[in-house]
Amino acid sequence: MKEAVHISGVPSPGPDLQELLVRVARGDQDAFASVYDAVSGPVLGLVRSVLRDPAQSEEVAQEVLVEVWRTAPRFQASRGSAMNWVLTLAHHRAVDRVRSAEASAAREHKAALLDRTPAFDEVSEQVETRLEREQVRRCMRTLSELQRESVTLAYYRGLTYREVSELLSVPLGTIKTRLRDGLIRLRDCLGVSA
Repeated sequence: MKEAVHISGVPSPGPDLQELLVRVARGDQDAFASVYDAVSGPVLGLVRSVLRDPAQSEEVAQEVLVEVWRTAPRFQASRGSAMNWVLTLAHHRAVDRVRSAEASAAREHKAALLDRTPAFDEVSEQVETRLEREQVRRCMRTLSELQRESVTLAYYRGLTYREVSELLSVPLGTIKTRLRDGLIRLRDCLGVSA
């Protein structure tokens, strides 16, 4: 096992970070206080280098330290040092925050674009309306003169079947037949399914 290097040249008294994490995994609050003192500065520094926002950095650093408390049993000394494990947690949490902020900004940008787009395209709406009118006119020309006259009076002038019958001096049953046959022909011509 490698010997710990200390900046002051004097080893610090007490257990090392790895031993402290083992004790934290067992729920030792005093050990966690020591871990907190040892890692809070490096964690905040790393998070701040990723996020650049002091307020968010403090918040994420706090989340990381809570995660250290909750997930200490997952620490495996065989996979790396205790400090590297803690800093990896910090880096992942900071990157997650950046991604979350970017995704949120993208959603807001998309929502803003949707607010600016018109509910419908007026030009295409006008074109469709004109095409539909022209198709109805074309189909109306396929009707017999008697059918066209009855349909025009009933549907374009808004007369009732009885008023059409009286205006044309034709029995009501005949008008109903002309209208029914004319409407069936229009339906077929326009391609409308019943």
